[in-house]
Amino acid sequence: MGKIVLTGIKPTGQIHLGNYIGAIKPALKLAKNSDYQAAYFIADYHGLTKIHDRKEFRTLTYGVAATWLALGLDPEKVIFYRQSDVPEIFELNWILACFSPKGLMNRAHAYKGIVDSNKLAGKDIDDGVNMGLFTYPILMAADILAFQANMVPVGKDQIQHVEIARDIAESFNHQYGETFVLPEYIVDEDTSILPGLDGRKMSKSYHNTIPLFEEPAKLQKLINKIKTDSLPPEAPKDTERSILFTLYKEFASEDKIAQMRERYEKGIGWGEVKKELFHVMNRFLEEPRKKYNELMENPERIDAILEKGAEKARARTLPFLQKVRKQIGVSR
Repeated sequence: MGKIVLTGIKPTGQIHLGNYIGAIKPALKLAKNSDYQAAYFIADYHGLTKIHDRKEFRTLTYGVAATWLALGLDPEKVIFYRQSDVPEIFELNWILACFSPKGLMNRAHAYKGIVDSNKLAGKDIDDGVNMGLFTYPILMAADILAFQANMVPVGKDQIQHVEIARDIAESFNHQYGETFVLPEYIVDEDTSILPGLDGRKMSKSYHNTIPLFEEPAKLQKLINKIKTDSLPPEAPKDTERSILFTLYKEFASEDKIAQMRERYEKGIGWGEVKKELFHVMNRFLEEPRKKYNELMENPERIDAILEKGAEKARARTLPFLQKVRKQIGVSR
């Protein structure tokens, strides 16, 4: 078996174009590489730090699974599972927590970000912080280490989480001998942070996203809302600084991209670019959208796929956790 590559997505909102371009598209590319054993999971318990509505939580969880499947992930060729179906992760989470200094958690970006904004707002520094959010990096470490993952594809803002997993693993290994594989992060340097409708980073928290499987009429409206400058149609345009071009090249063929680049240099109206962008995006997403909607209407099909995936996942995590339990003296 080759190296293990692990990717997870948490269900905290509708999957949008930023998720697809930044995480899903590169991960699907890795799945085609036979040198790796790829594992993909729905990080549902990570979503519980924010989502406390039962119906919304279930819908978003199924939405992540349906997205992977609709975009071509083959559950027969990879390990595809729901985090909550693998209890070993949560037992390991407690074990790792006992090797995680509080100071390390204090320095985690997500927690520090909330503390900083609370200070600016004159609130208690821990306002709005639950312990799930505070210890989030430990559960992420358990996700990675339970699978003995060698590589974890992440965005630049997630590098710290892999580094924390390494720190905790090294602390355990120092005490009990070589047990955990030390994971490496993979950052796709070609993947830029995708701007949203308003030019800021595309993020659910900014309400500037384009949902991936939006219906055609709504997709057209959202594309029309994308912020552009006031250059006249005949003026040459800069492809490097254009949100529209950044999106276009993710969905168009090489020939179409070259043609669009040329039209930018010669001068093209933003309305025309938006029309062309809608055309290539909608054509690319037509089949996946149909498959996604079919799966969301039949969640039992998703459950059946994830249950099979959990069996494959536990074939790895259960024997490994037994080894860890022996190391710490819980079992013989």
